[in-house]
Amino acid sequence: MKLTVLGCLGAYPYAGQGTTSYLLQTDDFNLLLDAGSSTLLELEKELDPLDLDAVILSHYHHDHIADLGVLQYYWQLFPTEEPKPLLPIYGHTEDEFHFNDLSMENVSEGRPYFESEELKLGPFLVTFMKTIHPVPCYAMRFVEVKTGAVFVFTGDSGYLEGFNQFAKEADLFLADTYLFNGHEHHKAHFTAQEAGSFAKTARVKKLVLTHLPQQGDLAVLREQAQAAAGTIPVDLAAPHKKFEI
Repeated sequence: MKLTVLGCLGAYPYAGQGTTSYLLQTDDFNLLLDAGSSTLLELEKELDPLDLDAVILSHYHHDHIADLGVLQYYWQLFPTEEPKPLLPIYGHTEDEFHFNDLSMENVSEGRPYFESEELKLGPFLVTFMKTIHPVPCYAMRFVEVKTGAVFVFTGDSGYLEGFNQFAKEADLFLADTYLFNGHEHHKAHFTAQEAGSFAKTARVKKLVLTHLPQQGDLAVLREQAQAAAGTIPVDLAAPHKKFEI
């Protein structure tokens, strides 16, 4: 299983970098995880967008879905010799307007996921946990069936003790870390200390900070997370950085 970062800033693009989007791959399965601004341009550097097998969305804030519409247009309008299959796009149903937008006739099909149900998605089993955020948002735990490798993505979330169990012994923990220390128990995002503390308690193998702030020294953000994580290695997400899981 391999994770490639396409965009990793929170809220808005800045200095040539886009917002939340990742490519999760194993064998011949290609899954797009969130679709923030600049997703399509960065995806084209890694993969023909028509080779996507599915898209899954943590929530419907603009910095996580900004490029979803243009991805649908790409599937609709890019000329191919053979008809293109429908693109499955998975999302929660607690926002009817945005969930309905996941479906486009002859282009894409919106498919629901639920916190109470495990989702079989290609080579992955996915479970969900609702986070603390101003709108409904879900963290995701991916288990690669063939290998048992575990990848956990927080989505966007404020402090939530449930991550101590939800991220338990994950091989890679990708954590929303938009805040430097001093803003603990925020209503929407982790601080660096909180991300590191969750990683340590859950005994993950690697912590990667994402949903990064546009301002401030990211080396300090990583150092703050590392101080809380102890011996667990901490890294910063960056466009086109790849992580083997």
